[in-house]
Amino acid sequence: MRSSIPGIHSNRTTDLPVLKPYRLNHSNDITDLQFSNWLVSIPKWFWLLLCASVLVWPAIAAAASGFTTKQAFEALFRWIPFIVTGGFLFNILISFFAMLIGTVTGVVLGLMQLSPLSIIRWPAKIITQTFRNSPWLVLLFIVLLALPFEVEIGGKIIRIPDWMKAVFGLCLPIMANISEVVRGAVNSVPNGQWEASESLAYTRQQTLWQIILPQCFKRMIPPWMNWYAILTMATPLCSLLGVEEIITLSRQAIEAENNRPELLVPFYGFALLIFFAYCYPIARATIALERRYAVKL
Repeated sequence: MRSSIPGIHSNRTTDLPVLKPYRLNHSNDITDLQFSNWLVSIPKWFWLLLCASVLVWPAIAAAASGFTTKQAFEALFRWIPFIVTGGFLFNILISFFAMLIGTVTGVVLGLMQLSPLSIIRWPAKIITQTFRNSPWLVLLFIVLLALPFEVEIGGKIIRIPDWMKAVFGLCLPIMANISEVVRGAVNSVPNGQWEASESLAYTRQQTLWQIILPQCFKRMIPPWMNWYAILTMATPLCSLLGVEEIITLSRQAIEAENNRPELLVPFYGFALLIFFAYCYPIARATIALERRYAVKL
């Protein structure tokens, strides 16, 4: 005799909603691509509306000052070579070095978290969780105030530019998050791989480098690219430290044009557009690689 299920085979006896299964997705897991998924999921009409707003704003502001839309965009076009070559390329340079240093140190820190020795594992976990859960702007200010602006070695004074401090400040949270990516990727490999290699008399080091990590490499590429996109979008924070990147140079260009309010939306809208043009293909590639290298059970 088939049992009766309330709400399906008979009238329901309660008005309480049925809880659907909840899938827990830990932050910074190797499958956590929230930023790339969000960027890709933005509808196209939003960007059309945003571009329309950028075009309409100078016309609205011109009614009060007489500074026309044509003059606003002429000013923008005059400053674009200066903003791009002297500003945005500097953002890319900062993101590249911060990602390079953060990746190398993050891989080492992630492998330390997997160590069977607690004296190595626990300090690595503490460092990872500390920088992973710290605000990026706070880390930048701490690095700016803690590091000297020049050091003396052998009687020779060597200056430390602000952009190098920015690279060091940004590589700290990247290091912590890449550490979690590495730890999550290694832990995602079935335990049978470890047991099979142990039965073949492989050492732990041989198992890790020859069997486990080669399988993890493809899994780590999508989240690594996701964090690079996030890092690139965070580089304008360096403008608060006086680093001459795209936002700082845009502000200087506006000041050179007598601080006209009509220039705010065109200049900063162009900064938004160029960041989108750089990060959106990365987000699309991240989603494509995630689908390609997804573990199929």
